[in-house]
Amino acid sequence: MIRDIKGQTTVRCDWVDLSKPDYVAYHDEEWGVPQLDDNRLLEALCLEGAQAGLSWYTILKKREGYREAFSQFNAVEVTSYSESDINMLLSDSRIVRHEGKIRSVVSNAKAALRCASELGSFRKFIWTTWAECSGDQRYKIFSKRMKKAGFKFVGPKTLESFAQTVGLVNDHSPECFRYPIIKSLIEKSSPTPVG
Repeated sequence: MIRDIKGQTTVRCDWVDLSKPDYVAYHDEEWGVPQLDDNRLLEALCLEGAQAGLSWYTILKKREGYREAFSQFNAVEVTSYSESDINMLLSDSRIVRHEGKIRSVVSNAKAALRCASELGSFRKFIWTTWAECSGDQRYKIFSKRMKKAGFKFVGPKTLESFAQTVGLVNDHSPECFRYPIIKSLIEKSSPTPVG
């Protein structure tokens, strides 16, 4: 766990590949920070779904392409995508060209807007739904509720990664230098204490 970066000894989570500066930056600056912006939550959910069967680093390298292809994950804009738009995305090398995953972004944008209209924001839906799920089957319950709300590519493993990414839970190793920072951010952001 002790890593040497730029002459400094820093303790990071074991999964960080120090040979990839963008991966280190992702861990050090983004992973686990509570996400409160609806568009960024939609992005995280869709990118975690896109990762299914792939490495996160593959998706991280394509993230800017996804943002460009999906209107910065503006749910209103994405819901207006036509069959022609989807067909164009199927040949877009900036993203993973998997029809189900591409269509899931449009479905997820529609579901996010429905949830936001009911509760005031997509963020409120995510944090409230998460807070209502608990126990050993937490991610299975979370998955069932997300699917019931109309979301796609939201299996338990995908939602576990999503929860880690957007700060619903603090899965940094307790020895990692980010652990206490993320713990404090989650406590300040969450409607109910988690992780």
